[in-house]
Amino acid sequence: MLTVAGAAERLGITTRRVQYLVAGGILTSPARGVIDELPVERYLATRGGFRWRAWQEATAWGAVALLSGREVNWMGNTQQSRLRGQLRTVNAAELVGRARERAAVSRYTGHTGTADRLRGQVVDTSAAAESLGLTATAAVDGYVATGALDGLVAAHGLIHDEAGPFTLRATGMPLDVVARLAHTAPVLAALDLAESLDVREEGPASTP
Repeated sequence: MLTVAGAAERLGITTRRVQYLVAGGILTSPARGVIDELPVERYLATRGGFRWRAWQEATAWGAVALLSGREVNWMGNTQQSRLRGQLRTVNAAELVGRARERAAVSRYTGHTGTADRLRGQVVDTSAAAESLGLTATAAVDGYVATGALDGLVAAHGLIHDEAGPFTLRATGMPLDVVARLAHTAPVLAALDLAESLDVREEGPASTP
């Protein structure tokens, strides 16, 4: 746990900004005056030290698609051309920071027998992650439609837990598009892994 002042110092922002991030659900405050350290570290990992402004959701998915060699039929030609120009100059860390708004990420814990059932109801990126050289894991990390998240959490009795083994990424992008991107190239999996604080994942995640 961190104090509010400690979290502000770690992030290089004001305590007022920390409180704003807590109110927005980005950081977690389990008790008055304290901040959960895990969301702070993840926020640092994905925000690139606040150096890069995030793309909007559709643009972030457009970047994933272009890097995966897929069509981007939800963006106009001019937008795609501009995005291609940006992608020619971004490095891995900047890409992670700019693409962070592709989904809202929540982590949960639940019954150990939930994993297989839950994995079948999300767009699971574990196969692509294993193609990057990672070992298989019992954890679940997958995409779900924004409107289906609450129902999925209730159906499986999941409990919000920043250190939990179930990561759900709620997105407004149609899941058939997400599935194609998840299963045809490792770009999406690499971006997901860049948010992980698991030492097992840090190496592959540094080069999406």
